[in-house]
Parts: sequence; C-alpha cells; structure tokens
Amino acid sequence: MAHVSIHWFRKGLRLHDNPALLAAMKNSAEIYPIFILDPWFPKNMQVSINRWRFLIESLKDLDESLKKLNSRLFVVRGRPAEVFPELFTKWKVTRLAFEVDTEPYARRDAEVVRLAAEHGVQVIQKVSHTLYDTERIIVENSGKAPLTYTRLQTLVASLGPPKQPVPAPKLEDMKDCCTPVKEDHDLEYGTPSYEELGQDPKTAGPHLYPGGETEALARLDLHMKRTSWVCNFKKPETHPNSLTPSTTVLSPYVKFGCLSVRMFWWKLAEVYQGRKHSDPPVSLHGQLLWREFFYTAGAGIPNFDRMENNPVCVQVDWDNNQEYLRAWREGQTGYPFIDAIMTQLRTEGWIHHLARHAVACFLTRGDLWISWEEGQKVFEELLLDADWSLNAANWQWLSASAFFHQFFRVYSPVTFGKKTDKNGEYIKKYLPFLRKFSNDYIYEPWKAPRSLQERAGCIIGQDYPKPIVEHEKVYKRNLERMKAAYARRSPNLVIQAKDKVSQKKGVNRKRPEAPTKAKVQAKKVKTKSS
Repeated sequence: MAHVSIHWFRKGLRLHDNPALLAAMKNSAEIYPIFILDPWFPKNMQVSINRWRFLIESLKDLDESLKKLNSRLFVVRGRPAEVFPELFTKWKVTRLAFEVDTEPYARRDAEVVRLAAEHGVQVIQKVSHTLYDTERIIVENSGKAPLTYTRLQTLVASLGPPKQPVPAPKLEDMKDCCTPVKEDHDLEYGTPSYEELGQDPKTAGPHLYPGGETEALARLDLHMKRTSWVCNFKKPETHPNSLTPSTTVLSPYVKFGCLSVRMFWWKLAEVYQGRKHSDPPVSLHGQLLWREFFYTAGAGIPNFDRMENNPVCVQVDWDNNQEYLRAWREGQTGYPFIDAIMTQLRTEGWIHHLARHAVACFLTRGDLWISWEEGQKVFEELLLDADWSLNAANWQWLSASAFFHQFFRVYSPVTFGKKTDKNGEYIKKYLPFLRKFSNDYIYEPWKAPRSLQERAGCIIGQDYPKPIVEHEKVYKRNLERMKAAYARRSPNLVIQAKDKVSQKKGVNRKRPEAPTKAKVQAKKVKTKSS
C-alpha cells in the first residue's frame, strides 16, 4: 500500500543526510514536509532577532530546495499535540517520520507517538543530529552518561566510525510521490514573517551568517579547500579577539541542522586522509566529539540545564544581583574586554569559544558571583548556535560546577585579552568610544589621567562606567566561596582541584580549550588570575 507520509522537520533543516526524510518518501504516494511553529514559543521565549532571522532564512532555503523536488514546506502553526491529530485526519496520513531529538522534548515526542498510534499512523525515527546514537553510548557505559571526554572517546572507538551521511533525495526519488500544494499555500503554510514573530528586522545586526543548507554547504566546501589550515587546526591556538573569526563558524549551521554533523565529520576525514594532522581533542574532529560528549551528557543526566537536582553539578550559593546581571548582559561592566565581547554577541550573534569562557567566568566564579543559569539564558537568547546541551554543559564547565573542577584558575578581564591583542583593536572595533585611548589604557581606561580621558572624548564614570567590581579583590573572595561549596559536597573535590593545578604537565591536558591554557609548573598550589 502506498503511504501518505508526513516528514516533520525540527532541527534537521536540510535535505542532505536526512534518513528520516528518505524513509518518509519511500513507498509513498503523497508526502507533506512540515515545520511546526508553536505560537507559545515566540510569545514566551526570549530569542534575539538575529536567531529568528537565521531560522526564517533556513526555512525559506529549505522550501526552495523542496520546490526543486516538486514539493513544498508546510509551516504549520500550533502545538504539536494539537496539530497532528488534525493533520492525520485532514491529509489521511498513514506514516510520520522525524529525526530523533535527544534534548528535553522526549515528552513532546512521546505524546506525538501516542497520538499517531491512536490514529493508526506508523512512526519512523532516525538518528542524524549526532554522530552516534547517544542512547547506544549510554547503554555501552552501563546505562550512565560518560563524565569525561576520554571515556567518551573510548566508547565511540568501540562503536567504530560514525555512519556515512546518506545522499540528499533527488527528483527521481519523487517520481511516484507528490506533494499536494494549493494556490493559497503561502497564505496558509508560508514561512513566518518577522511581524508574525513580533520582531522588527531593522533591529537585526550585520548579516554575517545567512541561514540555510545552501549557505552551510558552501561554507563547508570553502573551509575544506583550506587543507593546510584544516590539518593544522588546534582550537586552543585560535584567538578570542581576532577581528575576523579564527574558527569555522559552522556551529550555527550544525545547531539548526542546516549542516549534517556526519557530513562535516566525513569531509574532514577526506581532508585528513594521507596528511599529517592534529588530533582530538584540539582538532576539528575533536570539536565534533566535544559536541557528542555534551549531547550524551544532556541526554543522560537529569535536570542538566539547572543546578538543583542535577547530580553532577556542585551546589553553589550564588548571589542574585540583578544590577550586576544587567550590566554584564548589556556590556556595561566597565571592563572593556568583557564589554566588547558582550557587544559582539548582542550585535552579531556569535563570539569565539575563548571569549565565551572569559565572559562566563567573569559572570560566575571569577567576579560577579551570579549563577551560571542566568548566563545560560542570555546565551540561549543571543547566540545563533545556542544549543541546549552544549550551552548547559559549557556554563557548568566554566563556572566550575561540573566537568571542570580547577576553580583556582580564573580569567583576568584585563590581562587575558592582552595576550593576543595587546593594542586592543578588538575593543576599539566593538567599543568605538574608547578608540582614542592609548594602548596603555585601552584595557583599563579608568586608570587614564583625566586629561587623557578628555582628549579621548570619554570620561570614565560618565560616558563609560567605572569597573563594576575590583577584580583583584573579588576573585580572591570568590575562590574561598568556591572552596566552601566544594567542601560541602566533598572535601576530596577541593584536594583534587588543588592537585590538578599543581601537576607538572599542566592542568589543561584533557581539554586544552578549558580556561587553564597555560602550562602550570608549580610545586605548590598558587592562586592566580591569568
């Protein structure tokens, strides 16, 4: 019997390496590719205009690709649990296919599966948003998520390389299948407008990263042609404050599924073949394995995006200082390096991973003592590549709440940026009102003489804030607070943290992009702000 199928696009906004889409097409007389826009989401979730723009462009690109297959994308408005029963009946659906989602939508998907069963609809789910089936990894690890990158590497090595990506459907795959499209399709099922989402497109930042599969594949091909750069890539050696990105910036495309992570993996493998290249954890393959590690953690650890009832998270008595949080979010802390990063994030929707480290440490254990959950919310709103698992994991890591326990290592909001940009060109780009400060004061303008401030046209405390806290004092106090939090959980954690800092080979062997990049050659534990 020929099926009437729905393929439900969620994150995998692409045609290439989409096994669920191919399964939906197989033995089907009709297929309806849909994307569900839940009205609850734009009304209740803080999402930046830059992220909405990326999604809208991705949906439009997907629709154009489907047109080439004599099909269309149906953007359906409503809650999935309410939408599907209506569609099952209206279109006489017999099969539903979608990509497995490991993030906290299991209840939603389970409800959809239940509703499908009630309507006699076959359900097909395929893994394609991760390199491996995270459930399989957890099973191989005795039913628990691996808690170290090394353990994840061991587990996936036993599983063999990731599956090869499946080809994108071609017109011939649709020869016995059609998508019924009416003349008023765009009116009823068209891509949402900015107005529908309550957004003003004029408020969007510079259009640096257009959304969509077409753009994703073009960018991937461009990077893969840089064979020497790909082979020599070591993420810790890239710069947080370069004026143009020193990494691929393919993360937004992988997050939305415009680019298959398996496609990315195997394209890298082709470049590596027969050439000397860097290895995990610092290589580009290594970065994809970090993603896999955090996705698996997010799938297997309860309450992963919060501190309470999260079994791997240190319980810390964070402060609730809304003034500090607002200043950090708006780039008004008085520390130019931190504020420039937050300005880039707000305007462009992307910042380098070490820049994320710096501002995350500053907000949490380094300076402001604000919960990592608050920072997580801001990144979820502003980052184009905000990914639930990675966002939660990295915030726990940088706040030394989970995975990374060397809380004695703290980023300096002054000296860290100077290591790779001593003249402050990055600061001058994103905080142009500080452009006339000399290199001696660009990172610490409050130290500039009043006469220099006047000549620069920026009076500190008037045109730009004074530092919100005194770093050299607060970070030392915060170290004691972290030590107390660790001691409440387990005294051994404090000892372990100290031991790791004093290791001759350095604290940073397992994850070189952690906030402990320098090799530590200390015979005894030293509190240090780097």
